Formats: sequence, C-alpha cells, structure tokens
Amino acid sequence: MKKIYFTSDLHLNHSNIIKFCNRPFKNVEHMNEEIIKRWNNKVNPEDIVYHIGDFSFKVRSYTNPWEDRLNGTIIHIKGNHDKNNGVKTLITSCLMEFGGLVFYVKHIPPIEYQSGTLEEKIVNNCDFVLCGHVHNYWKWKKNWLNKICINVGCDVWGYEPIDINSILKLIARINKGLEND
Repeated sequence: MKKIYFTSDLHLNHSNIIKFCNRPFKNVEHMNEEIIKRWNNKVNPEDIVYHIGDFSFKVRSYTNPWEDRLNGTIIHIKGNHDKNNGVKTLITSCLMEFGGLVFYVKHIPPIEYQSGTLEEKIVNNCDFVLCGHVHNYWKWKKNWLNKICINVGCDVWGYEPIDINSILKLIARINKGLEND
C-alpha cells in the first residue's frame, strides 16, 4: 500500500549546513549517504514524498541527480534555497486534505502576524500548517492565528521523512496536551 511522507531541508551536498544546524555527520559525504540510507530504509519505491523545500545545494545540471538515488515519487514544493539546484517545480505552497483535515503546506512557516494578507486568509481557513525552513529550532508551534504549524524538516525527524499517519498522531497528542512545543 502506498504511503505518503513529508520532509524538508535535506540540504544535500551543503557542507556548511552541518555546522549551522549541528548535524551529527563527519562531513558532507557522510551526511549525504546517511540521509539517502535513512530515506530508502523508510520509503518504498511506490510511496510519495512531498519535499517542502531546500532539497540540495547547487547542482550544475537540468535535473537533480540526488532524486535518482531516493525511493518514491518526490513532489517538490519550492524552498528559499531551491533556485540553482536542478529542482523543477512551480509549486510554492498548496492545500492538502488528509483524514478530513486541511493542511496548508509551505516551506517558510506563516508564524508572524500578517494581518490582511492572502496568506492570513489561507491559514485562517485551514486546520494545520506543514512547513520546513526552521531546521532544528522547533518541531511544532502555534502561530498568531492559534494554528498549529508542524515542522517536517529532517533535522527534527531523525534525518528521514515522516509519514502522514505519524503527523496525524502528533496532532492528536498536541490537542490532548501531551506534546510540548
């Protein structure tokens, strides 16, 4: 059975991300190989992975060679570092529905007050936000509209994608007061 996963901020081939985020890798090659191994141990070829931005660091080709080494179908949502890395997507944000809940999916989390904006209207009319960008600063937090924003970034999920059922379980734990932000 096909599974749906989310992740962000792999930053493959980006050596400085190791020190910026205090990642537990010896060097960039170790990080790349470990992330690929963990991804492929979890994701099957028939699964779908939504990568919410910042896939890899500068790739000088029209395609991203990292995608060929990763299981599943990868659907990219553009991040702030996805300009020159071969990631081909026009998607900057989207709405998705799972389990009767509506998720706003975007790389940079809408956590700051943005009164009167289109984003405020979108966030106000969804149930939850899935995002990346913040690396290891937080796993989840509430924004100015009291909406729960869940960081699907690899830095807080063991450097592997997180499946939608685990996200739904986290939401249930948050709503019961069993998870601290």
